[in-house]
Amino acid sequence: MIQINQLSKKYKGAEAFSVSDLNLHIEEGEIFGLLGPNGAGKTTLISMLCSLLKPTSGSFIINGLNFKDHRNQLKQLIGIVPQEYALYPTLTAYENLYYFGSMYGLKGDSLKNTINEHLEILGLSRFANKRVVNFSGGMKRRVNLIASILHNPRVLFLDEPTVGVDVQSKNVIIGHLEALSRSGATIVYTSHHLNEAENFCTRVAIIDHGMIICKGEPEVLIEQQKNAHSLEDVFLAKTGKALRDHA
Repeated sequence: MIQINQLSKKYKGAEAFSVSDLNLHIEEGEIFGLLGPNGAGKTTLISMLCSLLKPTSGSFIINGLNFKDHRNQLKQLIGIVPQEYALYPTLTAYENLYYFGSMYGLKGDSLKNTINEHLEILGLSRFANKRVVNFSGGMKRRVNLIASILHNPRVLFLDEPTVGVDVQSKNVIIGHLEALSRSGATIVYTSHHLNEAENFCTRVAIIDHGMIICKGEPEVLIEQQKNAHSLEDVFLAKTGKALRDHA
């Protein structure tokens, strides 16, 4: 489904590569977690795969297609949930979703029905006509998610989709993503919530300094790492305990 070959990115003026000669294959229907410390290259990698950033070198294909030759086809194939809220705060939830659905070419009763269905599933029906500016973080995250899946993408990229949300919203988001996976969608997501990733992902890759340092099924990585009892133990063993603050 996703094949990444020697993908690299070095920002202008930077001393080091943010992503360096990265190779990865993600199967159709996987829930794949990209894990790593702050500044490890997770967001840069997802941004390249979504064609929001141009790689310095290397290539990737999604479902046999590349962005150079099949940009419009891939835009319909993928959904993107960014780390920052991609919503218009003065519009209502319904107005936001109608706008984003229209951007994907959806219209008429089909779009209206899809919006209402997802609002119901994610517990937002009674807030459909409320302005997003007044929503809690968890509610905004759920609207953000709906905006990315209205066109029924086969591949969904999510950058920290549960950051800063309440437990109930997190459970609803994860539950809906699992349902999408069961229906055949491929999910690629970044997270700092290692317990969540351990239970949610079919496979993970731990990235540091722009390179993959290990990958596999969470339970296998735990078993292989000496004295590890959780994915967090594996993560700390591979990346260290030093703080990764930067400004």
